[in-house]
Amino acid sequence: MPDPGPDVDEPELGPIRRCIVTRERASKERMIRFVVSPDRVLTPDLAARLPGRGIWLSANRDVLETARTRGAFARAARGQVTIPPDLPMLLQDGLLRRIADLLGLARRAGQVVCGYSKAREWITEGRAVVIVQATDGSPDERSRLLSGARNLPVVAVMSGTRLAAAFGRDHVVHAALSRGALADRLIAESERFAGLAGLAAPIRRGHGSDNGQVVDPADGLEQAGV
Repeated sequence: MPDPGPDVDEPELGPIRRCIVTRERASKERMIRFVVSPDRVLTPDLAARLPGRGIWLSANRDVLETARTRGAFARAARGQVTIPPDLPMLLQDGLLRRIADLLGLARRAGQVVCGYSKAREWITEGRAVVIVQATDGSPDERSRLLSGARNLPVVAVMSGTRLAAAFGRDHVVHAALSRGALADRLIAESERFAGLAGLAAPIRRGHGSDNGQVVDPADGLEQAGV
């Protein structure tokens, strides 16, 4: 990974931003914005709406660690900044809340169903474009749900209890979203989470190996502390 170079001022215009560590450009939806508060505390801005000059970082665990340990944030901010010691978990928890909020919005808009039977019905009818599954669900059941539709992207980033909170239920293992902006945003947020947690991003199932085995993006969540 490249060492952080000197910061270059760029206006925050258009959809593309540059990472202060890798110097690579990417869409802002795939990156994390930070701002420095008046008392010089580095503040995550996951919605990219806070006032102030933005500091952009690729949503990647190694990139974040490099920025934390090699002074990239201070160089970009042109001065010392206080970095929260629990910054990685702050970011992951914030992204999980955003994913849960999106599921709540989709529920109110009638763009998501939960439960094995309803999710399977949407898959069979071709209505489902994204599948959400609890990390602690049965692997065999999760695989059966995708039978005949292993090209659907799967988001698996939270437990059944946490997933259920978005639906006002005690426990949820399976959900399916229909096409729309909310489904697109859900994938984008889960990709940011996966990058920061060091997990595989949501992928199209069945493309992960020659024998068609499912590659689960939730693998390793226990190591991430989720």
